Amino acid sequence: MSITTLAIEVAGQGLHSFTPELQQLVRRAALDESLCTLFIQHTSASLLIQENYDPSARVDLENWLNRLVPENDPLYSHTSEGPDDMPAHIKSALTATSLSIPVVKGRLALGSWQGVYLWEHRHFHGTRRVLVHLPGH
Repeated sequence: MSITTLAIEVAGQGLHSFTPELQQLVRRAALDESLCTLFIQHTSASLLIQENYDPSARVDLENWLNRLVPENDPLYSHTSEGPDDMPAHIKSALTATSLSIPVVKGRLALGSWQGVYLWEHRHFHGTRRVLVHLPGH
């Protein structure tokens, strides 16, 4: 079994695709069948499988979640790390911090219009870490 860490550069809030990097990692593993498990090592970002064709779907998701969990809500007591931090924790709690994707015939079994995204919930610019586990590698 093998665990690899992907370093994903993000430039602010939004959905950041890392499907090509993940597909390359799965190809290099040369597994016929397996289960690719992903885990993000952060509490203010999450993982998502979403449409990869029309970017407006991702924009709509981001706008909707920002409306649902706004910055500067007077109910927040955890404010020492900035106005985007507590909303990011809530968004992460509402979404997924891990994903499992079957590997079939050496490829991720994603649908035609599916991509794998890191969903950055802060105005953060930098690197996020995602652990990738491929049993049998």
